[in-house]
Amino acid sequence: MINIVLHEPEMPANTGNIGRTCVALGARLHLIEPLGFRLDEKSLKRAGLDYWDKLDVTTYINFEDFLEKNPGAKIYMATTKSKQTYVDVTYEKDCYIMFGKESAGIPEEILLNYKETAIRIPMYLEIRSLNLSNSVAIVAYEAMRQNEFFQLEKQGQLHQYLW
Repeated sequence: MINIVLHEPEMPANTGNIGRTCVALGARLHLIEPLGFRLDEKSLKRAGLDYWDKLDVTTYINFEDFLEKNPGAKIYMATTKSKQTYVDVTYEKDCYIMFGKESAGIPEEILLNYKETAIRIPMYLEIRSLNLSNSVAIVAYEAMRQNEFFQLEKQGQLHQYLW
């Protein structure tokens, strides 16, 4: 099971969408405080729809608390500053993929210790960054694809008809 880590997320709608993606993937969500919202906010639950109660979510008081409670975690750092892209690495089934807050990303003081596992999503230079929930979906689904969509339903079905 992959783990999605949000470092100081600011927007409840993004976190709600990411929570919904985590439920769809069977991924765990880790939230590193401070958060820019309360976990009981209506907009967070609205974005997560009726999936929020199915989400495996843990909060931490800071990055050090996260590291202490997840010893030996293989962490990929999603940042616009990396030389390698998100498809240049091989994700383990139990990896952690960390994303920074919407306004500033992951602090460079943290990134310096993760140069080998820092990843980026390619985009035009004029664009500062993608929406956080879109970025999580892009990278998380690549990690799942590399692991042959481990434990996910691989066949769709129509509501009324069989294919």
